[in-house]
Amino acid sequence: MALSWIFDGLLGTIIPFLFVLMIIVFFHELGHYLVGRACGVQATVFSIGFGPELFGFNDKQGTRWRVSLLPLGGYVRFLGDLDAASFAEDEAMQALPEAVRRRSFPVQAVWKRFLIVLAGPVASILLGVMIFSTNAWLFGRVVLTPRVAAISAGSAAEAAGFQIGDLVVAVNGEKIESFTDLQRIVGLSAGAALTIEVDRAGQMLSLVATPRLEARDSVVGPRRMGMLGISARNTPDSVIIKREDIFGALAFGWHQSWTIIASSGDFIAGLFSGRASPDQVSGPVGIAKMSGEAAKLGFTALIAFAGMLSVSIGALNLLPIPLLDGGHLVLYVIEAVRGRALEKKAIEAAFRIGLAFVVALTLFSLYVDVFGIRH
Repeated sequence: MALSWIFDGLLGTIIPFLFVLMIIVFFHELGHYLVGRACGVQATVFSIGFGPELFGFNDKQGTRWRVSLLPLGGYVRFLGDLDAASFAEDEAMQALPEAVRRRSFPVQAVWKRFLIVLAGPVASILLGVMIFSTNAWLFGRVVLTPRVAAISAGSAAEAAGFQIGDLVVAVNGEKIESFTDLQRIVGLSAGAALTIEVDRAGQMLSLVATPRLEARDSVVGPRRMGMLGISARNTPDSVIIKREDIFGALAFGWHQSWTIIASSGDFIAGLFSGRASPDQVSGPVGIAKMSGEAAKLGFTALIAFAGMLSVSIGALNLLPIPLLDGGHLVLYVIEAVRGRALEKKAIEAAFRIGLAFVVALTLFSLYVDVFGIRH
């Protein structure tokens, strides 16, 4: 029993989770680092993880590459970049030799600082594009035909007039290629009327259905999302492996990444409108569980999960919330428009608010992962 728990908990969940997280963190921070170097800024530390250093080395450019004790994140520290708000004491900066000072982060033109910060989220999204494209090119794409195989009694689909054998072609004008596409749209559309085009034995019909917010089992427990009440037939004749050339694979990678970004935006908008349930939020515990489940399906599935998570994290970091990369970008835009940065007290106050938001979101996601939301 003890050995089984160790295997499932450590090897089956924690190690896949850390593997996925380290890949994502490394590429995100590598984006900051490479653009910083291209802009002539000296990076002093490149850390995977926070806290005390476990091991590391110094490169010829004077950067300390290290792995730290707490693996939930990472950072690149540039010369003169002393805190989360990228402030440096004027006296300390003035004391530096001019040649060194020119390579510090705070003295760079605002457009350079903007590009350096933007590079992290962009790198995260590009990692997802690369993973999706590579998988599609090497192994093809698995497409589950969006044909209705069963309809739940009393469901939204039954009320809308769906019939077994209907092939879903489009939803609100968006082309549907697979049953996964349909699930994605329906899951974020609880309470919203959807116009669904179906092919019924060669005849094109337009049905209007309103997904209902219902609980659905997932790796991290029940989650509420929009449901039509239909299922597809997961049989060999319903599953298509689509082979792609390099250009088709790249197009798929971009499309898949944009779909994740758009779905993230729809989810956030749905939270404010009441169409999406907050219990769909997942924190470290939920992500660790999903990493473990992906690992059980094989290395390819685990890498694909890393791609999905990387794109999601890249999009999240672009939100205009102080402490996130998007918050920095907003401040740089304000600085460019005003011709000078906001006052230090105002920026520090904004970052305290951002920190409170991030901490609250983290605690909420942990609560949802562990206890769920009582209905």
